Amino acid sequence: MRHIISLLMENEAGALSRVAGLFSARAYNIESLTVAPTEDATLSRMTLVTVGSDDVIEQITKQLNKLIEVVKVVDLNDGDHIERELMLVKVRATGADREEIKRLADIFRGSIIDVTSKSYTIELTGTSSKLDAFIDAIERSAILETVRTGASGIGRGDRILKV
Repeated sequence: MRHIISLLMENEAGALSRVAGLFSARAYNIESLTVAPTEDATLSRMTLVTVGSDDVIEQITKQLNKLIEVVKVVDLNDGDHIERELMLVKVRATGADREEIKRLADIFRGSIIDVTSKSYTIELTGTSSKLDAFIDAIERSAILETVRTGASGIGRGDRILKV
């Protein structure tokens, strides 16, 4: 099962490397990883997506908690949460295709953020499945380049990841 693990960690050199090393040493795969400072400049929030059974996720969580730099770990799948991913996709847009691609971007609530005579660059946010559906809706040969951030997530309501 797919899990979104969010953690607070000390904002210092090498911390990200130790988390990635923990996963590689145990042959666990990281599907996506995002890290950025929080409102507290001494802490960073890391959000990673991985796949595994409940036992594997429990083991990952325990191992993460043992790292000195890690302050707090939460599996967002344990409760209600919101997740979003950002995608930038550059597509070939010439002739009659321009209007069709614009229509698809509108349907998926995307924004065309760059226009040339031969291409559009579209910005989309949403769940991974929404972004995958957009990619499936566009003719594969029209896609010139795709960049995705990976999932970021936050607990709903009173669920807060704070020290």
